[in-house]
Amino acid sequence: MAVLEVKVPQLSESVTEATLLQWHKQAGEAVTLDENLVDVETDKVVLELPCPANGVLTQILKRDGSIVVAGEVIALVDTEAMASAESKPQEPQTREMELFASAPAAEPVAAVASAPVPVDPPAKPEKEEDLEIAAFDSERDMPDPADYPSGIVMPAAARMMAELGMDETSVVGTGKDGRITKKDVERAWEAQGTDLGEDEKAIEQATRRVAPPAGTPYTPSGSTGQQTVYGATNRTENRVPMSRLRARVAERLIQSQQQTASLTTFNEVNMQPVLDLRRKFGEQFEKEHGVRLGLMSFFVKAAIAALKRFPVVNASIDGNDIVYHGYYDIGIAISSPRGLVVPIMRDADLMTIAEIEKKINELSIKARDGQLTLDDLTGGTFSISNGGVFGSLLSTPIINPPQSAILGIHATTERPVVENGQIVIRPINYLALSYDHRLIDGREAVLALRTMKETLEDPARLLLDL
Repeated sequence: MAVLEVKVPQLSESVTEATLLQWHKQAGEAVTLDENLVDVETDKVVLELPCPANGVLTQILKRDGSIVVAGEVIALVDTEAMASAESKPQEPQTREMELFASAPAAEPVAAVASAPVPVDPPAKPEKEEDLEIAAFDSERDMPDPADYPSGIVMPAAARMMAELGMDETSVVGTGKDGRITKKDVERAWEAQGTDLGEDEKAIEQATRRVAPPAGTPYTPSGSTGQQTVYGATNRTENRVPMSRLRARVAERLIQSQQQTASLTTFNEVNMQPVLDLRRKFGEQFEKEHGVRLGLMSFFVKAAIAALKRFPVVNASIDGNDIVYHGYYDIGIAISSPRGLVVPIMRDADLMTIAEIEKKINELSIKARDGQLTLDDLTGGTFSISNGGVFGSLLSTPIINPPQSAILGIHATTERPVVENGQIVIRPINYLALSYDHRLIDGREAVLALRTMKETLEDPARLLLDL
C-alpha cells in the first residue's frame, strides 16, 4: 500500500498559521490528481489544496475549523486502494448517537427459541458528565421513558422549555408516571395564547438547531454559534468566531490607529469634465477595449499625478528611515464576500486608462470568487478606497501601514455651487486624504489633494503631464 501525506502548503513569510475551512471530500472517497480537497484560509486569502495523486482519501487527520501550520499533515491518500462503490461520506456522530452506540446490542433470537434471550442493560457511565445527553428532535428518537426516573422532564421538553422561557411548574406532565414530554410543552405554550400552527418560525427555532443566515462565517464544532430564542419575542443572537481575514483586518486597523499620527484633509471636485468624457467616448471605448470606462481609472491617474509631484505621499517609514518608492503600486480597496481586501495594481503609472480599468475588473472578479493570491495582496505604496459605491458622502479612510496615505472617494451627487458669481448645479465628489503626520506635513497633503482635484476637473492635464 502506497500512502501519501497531504500537507498544508507553504504560507507567506508573514503568515504563521491557517484554518481549514471546508473539506470537499470525505474519508473513503476516491480522489484524483490536482482535485481540490480542502479550502485553507489564511489571514489574506483562501487557498485550494490539490490532491497529490489519484487514489482514495483514507483518513482525515484535521477536521473543518482546525488551526494548522505550514507542512503539517492533515490527511492520507492511498494511491493503490479502490473506493468502494457503496462508500458514502460518513456523517459526524452526535452526542446521542455516541451514547447509544456504546450500549451493547441484544443477541439475535432464533425463530424456534423456546425462551426469550436476555438483553444486557446499557453500560453505566463511569463519570457524571457522561450522562449529558443532547436534546432530541422528536420523541421517536428518544430512549425508552422507562430508563428515566419518575417525574423527570424529558430532554426534548427540557430544551424547548428553556428556549421558550417556560417554567416547569406551568406544564402538566401526561407521560408515564407524570413525565413531561414535548407534547406537554406544546400544549402549555398554546394555552398561554400562542398558536403553534400560526407561529411556525417560533416552534422551528424552539425545537431544532437553527442554521445561520447566508453569508455567516463558518462556525467550528463546539462553538457557541447556535441561535437562542428568548420567550415569545423571538429575539435571537448568533455568536460566531471571526474569520482569519476579519481578525487580521481588525488587527491591522488597530495597528494603524496606534502607530500613525493620522490626519485627514478634504476637498471637493467638480466631476462634470470626467462625466462628459465618459458620455462622449464611453461606448466607443467599450467597443475598442472590451471594458467599460469607469471613474476609478481617472482617480488612479489623478492620484499618481499627485504622488509624482509630492513623492513623500508615496513614501513610508521604516524604523528611523524614510523610504521613497520610485514606483507606484496602488492598492484598490474591494469589498468581497469574505470581507475587505486591498489588491495591488503594480506599476500603475505605466498603465493606460484601459489597462487600469481591465486590471480593476480582474481584481474585483478574483476578490468575488476568492481567487486572490498572496502576491495580489502584498506590497503597495498608496491606496484608494471608494465608499461612494455604497452611497457614502464623506468619510475619513484609515491608513494601510506601512503606507503613509490613502485617498477616499465618495458618491458623486448634484449640488449647487458658485461659478463666476452664478449658482449652478454640478456633480460634486468629496475627496478625503488621510495621511501620517509623522512623515507628511499639512502643506504636502493639502497640495497633493489639490493636484488630484485640478487633474480631475481638467483631464487634459493627464495628456500634458501638468
